[in-house]
Amino acid sequence: MSERARIESEEVIVVGVKTNDMTEEDFEYRLDELKALTKTAGGQVLMTLAQNRERPDRATYIGKGKVEELKAIIEETESELVMINDELSSSQVRNLTKELDVKIIDRTQLILDIFAKRAQSKEGKLQVELAQLSYLLPRLRGQGHVLSRLGGGIGTRGPGETQLEIDQRHIRDRMTDIRRQLEQVVAHRARYRERRKHNQTFQIALVGYTNAGKSTLLRALSKAETLVEDQLFATLDPTTKQIKLPSGINVLLTDTVGFIQQLPTTLVAAFRSTLEEVKEADLILHVVDAAHPDFVNHEKTVNDLLSELDAERIPVLKVYNKRDRLTGDFFPAGDSPSALISAHNEQDLSNLRVKIEATMEKEFAPYYVHIEAWEGKWLHRLKEETILVERTFDEEREHYTVRGYASPTSAIYHELKKKSTSS
Repeated sequence: MSERARIESEEVIVVGVKTNDMTEEDFEYRLDELKALTKTAGGQVLMTLAQNRERPDRATYIGKGKVEELKAIIEETESELVMINDELSSSQVRNLTKELDVKIIDRTQLILDIFAKRAQSKEGKLQVELAQLSYLLPRLRGQGHVLSRLGGGIGTRGPGETQLEIDQRHIRDRMTDIRRQLEQVVAHRARYRERRKHNQTFQIALVGYTNAGKSTLLRALSKAETLVEDQLFATLDPTTKQIKLPSGINVLLTDTVGFIQQLPTTLVAAFRSTLEEVKEADLILHVVDAAHPDFVNHEKTVNDLLSELDAERIPVLKVYNKRDRLTGDFFPAGDSPSALISAHNEQDLSNLRVKIEATMEKEFAPYYVHIEAWEGKWLHRLKEETILVERTFDEEREHYTVRGYASPTSAIYHELKKKSTSS
């Protein structure tokens, strides 16, 4: 049996604690999300064990009685992996491992594992490894002997068990080396962004909760082939495509990594250079899975992370996706500009393009200019670099009267102001 086949068949027991500050509904949503994450990582959930507590036990996360109950379930099912619905402290990992003698994986480690599985680019792999090592360093004593005994599997991709066998100094050295390599990548990405800014192309960032349909929307709007999977974190590396809006203006649309509740801080830190794409955008399309029962919390998670990235100043158009999966009426959260669509419906996509342009118009400045009949190059630029609303030809004066909207920061807007002053 291959290593991948063995990983795919790992059987998992999911464990969660519902605290007093959490509703039953929210708790169930988070457990369901953990099961979906487990499936994405290649595991198979056998059973779920839940406990109501004021707060998780400091020593073992769940109470002593539940530990004994879990021990019996492990013996009965012969499972060698327990998945915890929160981030554990090093002492909790150590105590649970000692009590149960199986591999203990918490929510954070599971997400890190999925990122390790999904990372394709050199930058992505380095970012994931840095995040894993940051998480692993204080927990070396907690899991070492079990992970070493069990070998591969969920939670051991990336640096895995080999890193557990070396001392903390070597791990810190490796982290320093990764940061040095990432600095070079970040510098390259910054130069690329500056080049795009210099070209004055309007930039739109797709953000949203994981599996909201961002990649599907990117492919539908750009008619390009991009990875689309009905799984959590299908996209890790930013993908940028050019799309043409109804007036003819070309804009850049960038897909970004999906967000999730309790996204590990080590990942946010490691992926900060990738997330910088969001900060540099002129417009954010916040894609929301309208059919998900917990979409309001998903929205809040994304809004909180945008705030953390200092991206609140950027205009946002909310795109409520998966209209085709709705079974009843839908009411958007909040009163910000929004569109309800299905990324698989051409009319919805046409309406969205119009809505994007209308949102851009609010941020742009109007212009009114005369273009001589022989200035064809100017007309072409206005069509591709501005939102051209009206163009009429005056046969008597042999010039075009053109009206539209242009970004106040663009080079063409300043050229237009000079042209209208001189004419």
